[in-house]
Amino acid sequence: MLNIDSIENGIVIDHITAGRGMKIYELLDLQRLDSCVAIIKNAKSGKFGRKDIIKIEGVTDIDLDVLGFIDDNATVCTIRNGRLVEKKKPDLPKKLVNIISCKNPRCITSVEQVDQVFLLSDSASHRYRCQYCEQEYKK
Repeated sequence: MLNIDSIENGIVIDHITAGRGMKIYELLDLQRLDSCVAIIKNAKSGKFGRKDIIKIEGVTDIDLDVLGFIDDNATVCTIRNGRLVEKKKPDLPKKLVNIISCKNPRCITSVEQVDQVFLLSDSASHRYRCQYCEQEYKK
């Protein structure tokens, strides 16, 4: 059995759908942190069967839009002095800015330096469309 120490101050992103932990790590740009980051992949879960977990020491704020976009089933637990002080569940964001990019070569974003903006077009299927050209984002 693998043993990962608990954290004293920081956050734990729990209940991440198995296999999505590394994508969250990349989009939250966690590699730039100087603090300790633990990624646990395919941990046993009574609720989901398998899940990923990310523990971040010393950080208490993350971009919930990124997390909600990748996995709106995840939970963010804030830990202070070794105790859980807050638990949040991210919502599916209505608007994404500079998180994903448009793949349409005729879109204004491919030739101009403008923000990559995607709007939620269908919340049931988690579909987003480019604000400028209406191109659907494909995961």
